[in-house]
Amino acid sequence: MKVYTRTGDDGTTALFYGGRVAKDAVGPSAFGTTDEAVSALGLARAECEPDSEIGVLLIRLQRELFVVGAELATAPQNRPKLTDDATRVTSAMVTALEPIIDDLTGRFAAPTEFVLPGENRISAALDLARTTTRRAERECVTATREGWLEPESQVVPYLNRLADLCWTLGRWQEGQYRAARGDR
Repeated sequence: MKVYTRTGDDGTTALFYGGRVAKDAVGPSAFGTTDEAVSALGLARAECEPDSEIGVLLIRLQRELFVVGAELATAPQNRPKLTDDATRVTSAMVTALEPIIDDLTGRFAAPTEFVLPGENRISAALDLARTTTRRAERECVTATREGWLEPESQVVPYLNRLADLCWTLGRWQEGQYRAARGDR
């Protein structure tokens, strides 16, 4: 199998369940940024112990972003073909992130000033994932306004909650790092 197909040389990309659109259309822009967020989470995961609590969670989040990507990579007329929790984001996926955020928030002291990314490699990668996720969220707001996503889509709420979780994970990891160094 060859990696290159040449079908995108004309500036278009294939969609899930068929069709082609310009690579810079709102859908491909949003799922491209979502793919960047998957990679940023992978960078954070590469710094973790494989079976650690955070490592397992990051794999889950990467897989859930594939669900986001599938919905974004599907033309509006083909959305009825999507499957909840597999290729379409559900409200349950959104609300499932909230208890994780709540639990982690109790594990560290809240910052009293703006956070400067870079306390350690994991938290820096999580901050990169957070900002990339926020960009994907903004692009999905545009995609909704332009009719690519339906107003009832859960993609924007999911990305909003995920960005909050990435921030929380980063602060938790900074606290873990400080504790391991013996800082207060």
